[in-house]
Amino acid sequence: MRAIIAAAAVAFSCVLGHAALAASSPPDYAAIIAAPDRTDADRKNDDRRKAVQLMAFTGVLPGWKVIDMAAGAGYSTELMARGVAPDGVVYAQNPPDMRAEAKKGMDERMTHAAMKDVVPDVQAFDNPVPPGVGDLDLITFFFGYHDTTYENVDRAKMNKAMFDALKPGGHLVVADYAALPGAPITTGKAFHRLDEDIEKREIEAAGFKLVDEGMFLRSPADPRNMPIFHPTIPIDIFVLKFEKP
Repeated sequence: MRAIIAAAAVAFSCVLGHAALAASSPPDYAAIIAAPDRTDADRKNDDRRKAVQLMAFTGVLPGWKVIDMAAGAGYSTELMARGVAPDGVVYAQNPPDMRAEAKKGMDERMTHAAMKDVVPDVQAFDNPVPPGVGDLDLITFFFGYHDTTYENVDRAKMNKAMFDALKPGGHLVVADYAALPGAPITTGKAFHRLDEDIEKREIEAAGFKLVDEGMFLRSPADPRNMPIFHPTIPIDIFVLKFEKP
């Protein structure tokens, strides 16, 4: 009898071990990006954003809880929703005064089957976390941090709110358009760029630790001294991963 119980315990332990391994294994990000139900417009964005590498850099996993800051029309929100499927959730944060065009795009996107696990999160940037939400695995903030430098946003409060919402070991991944080193914070409005050192300092001041930098969207040929709109060469983009200790 003892031998049977021991064998059953070992078998059960193996099942749990395989389940834990499966839960922690990253999904096939390339297959996610190649899903046939994605739109042509999103596929064009994939090329520009190097979507497979971006998803891999976030490390998003099935079952995770995520906030996508500055979700806009929801391109990155849908990527995260596909990454956390089938049992995760993504909160799509947008401010109450979001652009009408972006709101229309998000409303349309919410009809996609892939968005079934997305919860709209219409709240100010400096109060971005829905009531009762915590222990997040990941926060993404793609191409929107520079906008908060010229809007009525308390960035220290925003960064602290993101820090508090994450579980220990959780990550904040930001991507933004690079300005010249030492460029003033007003560059956020003038060129829609930001000196990455400003972003690093402000986020680290909330308690975050910088743990990785993605180089896959860097463009050394970009002079970084003009607005990002209608570029003739790829824009230099920094991608940073911060961890809550």
